Amino acid sequence: MRKLHLLTELQVKNAKPAKGKFVDRLPDGGNLYLQVTRSLSEGFNRNWIFRYELDGKRHDLGLGPAHTVGLKAARAKAAELRMQLYDGIDPAQERKAIKAERKAKLAAEIKRLTFAQCWQAYHKVHARGWKHPKHRKQWESSMQTYALPVIGNLNVADIETAHVEKVLSPIWDKIPESASRIQNRIKLVLDYAIAGGYRGKDNPAARDLVKARLGKIKRGNGHYEAMPYIDAPAFMAELRARDLVSARALEFTILTAVRTNEVLGATWDEIDLKHKLWTIPAERMKAEREHRVPLSDRAVDILKSLHHSGKHVFLNEAKKPFDEGALLKLLQNMVANATVHGFRSSFRDWAAERTNYPHDLCELCLAHKVGDATVRAYLRGDGLQKRIRLMQTWSDFLAKPQTKTGDVADLKAERERRANA
Repeated sequence: MRKLHLLTELQVKNAKPAKGKFVDRLPDGGNLYLQVTRSLSEGFNRNWIFRYELDGKRHDLGLGPAHTVGLKAARAKAAELRMQLYDGIDPAQERKAIKAERKAKLAAEIKRLTFAQCWQAYHKVHARGWKHPKHRKQWESSMQTYALPVIGNLNVADIETAHVEKVLSPIWDKIPESASRIQNRIKLVLDYAIAGGYRGKDNPAARDLVKARLGKIKRGNGHYEAMPYIDAPAFMAELRARDLVSARALEFTILTAVRTNEVLGATWDEIDLKHKLWTIPAERMKAEREHRVPLSDRAVDILKSLHHSGKHVFLNEAKKPFDEGALLKLLQNMVANATVHGFRSSFRDWAAERTNYPHDLCELCLAHKVGDATVRAYLRGDGLQKRIRLMQTWSDFLAKPQTKTGDVADLKAERERRANA
């Protein structure tokens, strides 16, 4: 009869390889061994091994480290494995079968993952990198408003382009900019699902597939139409007549050709009135690069007219920063279908058609990247001195409402004239 329980707790605790050996195995009987290995830190690693032979082949199964699996527990595990051998079961194959069953169960659970659950997982991982509160809010509201009500409860593995089409078709032509962003956000969530093995390699929200179903997106139409630059001066005259802080914020946004959130997030410590300069820090910029904005005379006048009653430059009646919707509401009460962001396009069209300033300089005014990586490596400056003149010229243009012939225009009358032409 084979002897069992040859080791003691003290022997296990103090076990080490024989002198001159790197590894040693101490038998406890009944196929159970304590394997002791010298570590690189001059200590010792102690692990339990169950050794057996079956069909002429030797197998070693690890039962865990001795500091986690005690002597008593290791003997119990070894006894279970000996019973399997007695019943004709190969412990190694049994372990593989259990592992395969666990994987199959996990795979089944993965297949039950809904789009909403996948979106929540994606959001948890990636929202940490969204520095702008506006970006985070847009992501959440757009998905909750458009995507989740339609595909939120669908199995993420079952979503097809037809489902994505159902989400986007109501807004594809009406709100093209939003539709484009939502399409890309759905695609990113499904990319997350693909990377996690929750669905196959195809992405049904890919732009080419959606475009094949809904047609080319019509940017610049409907809700996101930009005001023609020829109309901008007359609009600015109407805007200046409104004695509202929101009106001054909108006017300042148009004068500086920056994004709405950059204006509404502006703080007094970013403003240098003496040098007529506004420096927006990198963390508040879309491209994550500091942007210096030269201030025209009118932009400086607007800032001087405001009360320093808080950290932020533009504050509502509650002494809090404006929500972006406030400027959009003000604008659309004056001009239907226009957007605040569209004035950046108005500025760019004006600069291209009415000035001789270089293309790259105009792009720098909009904080756009200029050229490829090689060009940017040599273009170290931001053209500030030239941009000072350009932005003052833009301000002067906006101060004089004109028709195409150069006469002073009434905005409403000019619109009626064009509509009847």
